Amino acid sequence: MTSAQWALQKAVFATLSGAAPLTALIGSGRIYDDVPRDADFPYVTFGQSQVRDWSTGGEPGHEHIFTLHIWSRENGRREVEEAMGLMEDALHDASLALDGHQLVNLRHEFSESRREIDGETYRGILRYRAVTEPVA
Repeated sequence: MTSAQWALQKAVFATLSGAAPLTALIGSGRIYDDVPRDADFPYVTFGQSQVRDWSTGGEPGHEHIFTLHIWSRENGRREVEEAMGLMEDALHDASLALDGHQLVNLRHEFSESRREIDGETYRGILRYRAVTEPVA
């Protein structure tokens, strides 16, 4: 069986890749787990993720905390803020199909935007919490 964490990441990737408003803003094929050296801005990356046991007395389950990052070199925060809103629209309370697992819920926890130390790049950070159960 596919790990719950990997199944969730694949479903998030598919959902964001298929979100027309987001791909209209950032471009197609700009969502990465590992960013190519020559990647054009803006783009989205998967960040830190954690998985915890969320089993009950009789049901196995996992709690997932994961982050997504949007990177931009546009002047100001507009592009980052707009992309974060579109990502939240696509994922918050979404019903994603997971390979070998069932998504119980998916909730946006917070967003943050910041200018990076290079003075040119803006980064948006979104954190999500999901609960999954294996399909019986």
